[in-house]
Amino acid sequence: MLDATFVEIEHLNILNTKILRLIMMSNEISDFKKDVIEKSLDKPVLVDFWAEWCAPCKILGPILEKLASESNGEWALAKLDTDKNQSIAAEFGIRGIPNCKLFFKGKVINEFTGALPEYQVKEWLKKSLPSKYVELIEQAKNLIDANHPDKAKEILEHVLQKDNNNIEVKILLAKIKLFEDPAKVLNLISNVDGSGENLELAESIQTLAELLIKKDLPEGEGKIEYESAIQAIKNKNFDEALGKLINVIRLDRQFDNDGARKVCIAIFKYLGEEHEITQKHRRDFGSALYI
Repeated sequence: MLDATFVEIEHLNILNTKILRLIMMSNEISDFKKDVIEKSLDKPVLVDFWAEWCAPCKILGPILEKLASESNGEWALAKLDTDKNQSIAAEFGIRGIPNCKLFFKGKVINEFTGALPEYQVKEWLKKSLPSKYVELIEQAKNLIDANHPDKAKEILEHVLQKDNNNIEVKILLAKIKLFEDPAKVLNLISNVDGSGENLELAESIQTLAELLIKKDLPEGEGKIEYESAIQAIKNKNFDEALGKLINVIRLDRQFDNDGARKVCIAIFKYLGEEHEITQKHRRDFGSALYI
């Protein structure tokens, strides 16, 4: 039996008070699927993994319930007792509590462990909750993949006007605008503090933007080949650029402060690990590092 509480907000006109509606889950597997996984298809669900004996859990719990009650239904809160629901806790790798996992579209998109103060939980939610423009963002991603960057840019710029702190949108726009104005791109992604794939993409864009506006290169055996690689990147010929950069690694590994290795990694992340050009050069890149 699943010992958990699912918390949603009902707006009742009773003394203008928001009332928490508590729904007890009765079956561990089916209820978790229904009340967390399936519900997360429509809105984010924050699951608070806790236990009765856990003092920090008792500090964090009321904070989460307060913030859930103030969210106007933007997200929902589920509280799961890990002692009484060990199979669910094990499935999601719970090793320390309190642990909070944010589910969206059936998957965990972010999490934190420990009893954070209210202001830190608010900041975490601000960064972690998906944009209400998620469908438009997904549409823009599909347009980028289909090689329609101008249409994607139009959508993303519209979203950024409505949601000007959206990290993912800034990074996607930076990816599209990288070759138009690398200096502005650096400004666009300055102070971006995303996580996971977003952070990796932002870092790769920053590396490439800095390379594109680089004025002076040091002297060295790899300089001519490195300059040629930069020109290939400016022409968006990543296949040629990677070949030349790998040659620089073999020829003069420390040129430009190990720049060829860093730029190769940036191109791989910019294109994506599944891109045919990434896959073509990954093995040669790896072998060049260990010559």
